Amino acid sequence: MLRVLVADDQDLFRGGFAMILDAHDDITVVGEAADGAEAVAKAVELEPDVVLMDIRMPGLDGVEATAQVCRRTDAKVLVLTMYDADEYVYDALRAGASGFLLKDVRRDDLARAVRLVATGESLLAPAITRRLIADFVGRGHARPGLRQRLGELTDREMDTLRLLARGRSNAEIAADLVVTEHTVKSHVSNLLTKLDLRDRAQAVVFAYESGLVVAGDQDGFRTDRRR
Repeated sequence: MLRVLVADDQDLFRGGFAMILDAHDDITVVGEAADGAEAVAKAVELEPDVVLMDIRMPGLDGVEATAQVCRRTDAKVLVLTMYDADEYVYDALRAGASGFLLKDVRRDDLARAVRLVATGESLLAPAITRRLIADFVGRGHARPGLRQRLGELTDREMDTLRLLARGRSNAEIAADLVVTEHTVKSHVSNLLTKLDLRDRAQAVVFAYESGLVVAGDQDGFRTDRRR
């Protein structure tokens, strides 16, 4: 049974999301929080598998609450926003969020998203994510100092990271690299460990911030193969 904490300062959204999730046999809502501070406290107390986190809340906002939850618990954080271009989404991904959803998400998609991030996967719509991250890196969020850390990766791990940044699934990466999914999982696990990253979502952010992947070509990005 997946344990979920719902954090949103609006009663209507919070109650609605809780009701939708509780309707599934494999999901139970263990608590609700009306602000970021309460979300952190309840995440520590209740030890949920997933925290559904509103990104804009009074007091301690969803970004800082996400950072604290990721530091202090093993819970995965799925952030909620009204807008796909919300600048705070980028900060939440950097803080450790495993993905994001728009608040108008369909009820079945909400449950699927919770199940997905609970398994350790990231929930990043490729087109939206590439545009979001490329936009904010282009505004000066890039961190050139990260570039040297790419030298810790093998060539295959570098290729895997590039494909992760494109939003590829393990199966798609396996097909592109002509390897098994088991091998891809090993590459992903290794690169996360070497780069000290929490999950695939942070790997995508790292790929952009390090300059490995940059905005430019017809698919919304291009890769830089220089070490």
